[in-house]
Amino acid sequence: MKQIRRREVIRTGTTVEQMVRAVADMIVTGVLSPGERLDEISLAARFDVSRTPVREALRELGAMGLVEREPNRSAVVANVTESYLHSMFEAMSELEAICARLAAERMTVDERRTLELEHRASAKLVHAGADEDYAAHNTEFHSQLYRGAHNDHIYELVTQTRARLAPFRRAQFRLPGRLAKSYDEHDVIVTAIMRGDAVAASQAAYAHVAIVSDASIVFATAKSIR
Repeated sequence: MKQIRRREVIRTGTTVEQMVRAVADMIVTGVLSPGERLDEISLAARFDVSRTPVREALRELGAMGLVEREPNRSAVVANVTESYLHSMFEAMSELEAICARLAAERMTVDERRTLELEHRASAKLVHAGADEDYAAHNTEFHSQLYRGAHNDHIYELVTQTRARLAPFRRAQFRLPGRLAKSYDEHDVIVTAIMRGDAVAASQAAYAHVAIVSDASIVFATAKSIR
């Protein structure tokens, strides 16, 4: 079994959420390869936790489609094909387009103001090249769109789909120039929402996720041939 790079070690007190993110990122970036065994004891020792949170993390990774596990057998890294990844992003594009359209129609004045202010503030992260902080902002930005749609069922669908794609969406920010491009794409969405232009907001959100898909798939494909 390939050894996990030491620089990825997480400190004592790791939560299940942190463990899921760390292992997911290692899968997406190629530190862990498709078919590689994920031993519970080794992972527990690595993250300095008991096997219980490791099992929970592996269950969540399985729900995300990144880990496969058969009864009475160790978990292994799943092989996420480019075609399946594309199909998930295609669904995400449609869902985000709906959210942006509804947000343009339904967001309150305060919600619009908060969206715009936080978007403008994120420019500092772009200029600083703070990809981790920008990734966190990006998650909140899209959450604001989902909440702004004011539709509980759509919110449930879009957040579930986003959870499956989260590691791939984070990977895009490792690509040169992606932070600035993401900011510009967000700017088009925000401008349309502030104007109450539902059609433009929908089109901008769809185009944004389509671009994210291309960036993420390029990264995921590139790591498979390293």
